[in-house]
Amino acid sequence: MDIYHVIGTLGMVLVVYAYFLLQSHKVTSHDAKFQYLNLVGAILLIISLCFHFNLGSFLIEVFWIVITIYGILKRRHQNSL
Repeated sequence: MDIYHVIGTLGMVLVVYAYFLLQSHKVTSHDAKFQYLNLVGAILLIISLCFHFNLGSFLIEVFWIVITIYGILKRRHQNSL
């Protein structure tokens, strides 16, 4: 297994762990922990996909990152009010 498979696997673990935390009510979708686990996981998956490309997976990760960044910025804006 090359380093990019390891990076992708770690990214997948982070995204699945974030989803598990959400489903087990350990976090909410607004919690920074949930958002950053998703963001880092998706970034690691994108890195892996740059070396083992799959268009469908790449696109879903791009959207995952964009939506997660939107959530982070929305949370920061609400906390600054």
